[in-house]
Amino acid sequence: MKKITVIGTGYVGLVSGTCFAESGNQVICCDNDERKINNLLQGGVPIYEPGLKELIEKNVKKGTLCFTSNIKQAIREAEVIYIAVGTPMSPSGEADLSFVEQVAKTIGENVNSYKVIVTKSTVPVGTGRLIESIIKQHLREDYPFDIVSNPEFLREGAAIKETLNMERAVIGTESDMAYQIISELHQPFTSTILRVSLETAEIIKYAANAFLATKISFINDIANICERVGADVTKVSEGIGLDSRIGNKFLQAGIGFGGSCFPKDTAALVHISQKCGYDFKLIKAVMETNEGQRVKIVEKLKDALGTLNGKTISVLGLAFKPDTNDIRSSPALDIIPYLSVNGATVRAFDPIAVEETKKQLGYQCLYFKDIYETLENADACLILTDWLQVKHLDLNKVKELMRQPLIVDGRNIFDLETMQEFGFTYLSIGRQPINKGTIISKAI
Repeated sequence: MKKITVIGTGYVGLVSGTCFAESGNQVICCDNDERKINNLLQGGVPIYEPGLKELIEKNVKKGTLCFTSNIKQAIREAEVIYIAVGTPMSPSGEADLSFVEQVAKTIGENVNSYKVIVTKSTVPVGTGRLIESIIKQHLREDYPFDIVSNPEFLREGAAIKETLNMERAVIGTESDMAYQIISELHQPFTSTILRVSLETAEIIKYAANAFLATKISFINDIANICERVGADVTKVSEGIGLDSRIGNKFLQAGIGFGGSCFPKDTAALVHISQKCGYDFKLIKAVMETNEGQRVKIVEKLKDALGTLNGKTISVLGLAFKPDTNDIRSSPALDIIPYLSVNGATVRAFDPIAVEETKKQLGYQCLYFKDIYETLENADACLILTDWLQVKHLDLNKVKELMRQPLIVDGRNIFDLETMQEFGFTYLSIGRQPINKGTIISKAI
């Protein structure tokens, strides 16, 4: 059992700390946001992640997990300190390390014994060395410490499962002692542990996310070709995904990637490459394709309606993906304001991300948690997130509720033959349109 302090109670910190407690360690999760800590102390959870609330409650009850805003005391009590604060994208695309630097300073001022200091946040190459330098500058006594880079590879919506059953753990450090300590922490989670240098570990996370983002943009470019030549991108994905060298993951054509990682990490990788004098043209193209997908889905909608002005549009999905309330870089954040500015009335549905969206968009749209209420008298339905509630829609009921049976699907949820059978005008990504040009509005 190790005494672990996790600094930062966001997505990465809270999931990691809870899972370390579940595996038998004594964990303190701390944050300088007292409102967030008070919420956690009262049983609240600031993020939605399946299974997280239950696991937190279990380990708080066992006494292996606690929360505090006293970061200095938490540092002094720890053997292992995880840095899991945010590294948001700056206007230049570079990762903003101000939170990391502040934490490093605080650690240096409060080190009172040997500590292993682990970066869990996604950070540019060289950040581990920077943290080491800052801590040394602020040490009050010459206590020993080691620096480790231990990037996370979690998918929101499956984070608990994927932490407790990791595919691999990457540990970047020059210290044998630190490697042994962090390796032992991960042995309950995985048998595949890769030891590398600090710099290698830091770039592995960016490289992994950039590669997955590339697969998404690649299949979206193929989808755009499929629409022009009469092919079906879902079958193309299936065909190439059967090749074991390629695999079928991240080959679902649609509206593009969002969330807290892919947009930020691809931009940061471009900045890293520029800083070392390399023009990473491929990743620039990946980002360009991704931005274009949001434009294309709106163009399909405008083309079908003729105009957005005076139309009622039902938007299904606000989170960037299902099973999370995370709206960071969600397509909805770009698309809803565009629809509203162009004269449309927007009725938006999401089972859990409504409150988060209100903080960003205010009342640029009407919000609903009942999916069928969202669809009442709509001129068109725009699908942005593939929630189960959307996949399981009663299409007969949908057709009765809508003013006209027009669905523009950014996630390719429905089968083309099914939509033909139900009489919808159905426009999806990388597939041929169904009943295009045959929309008949109902009299109201």
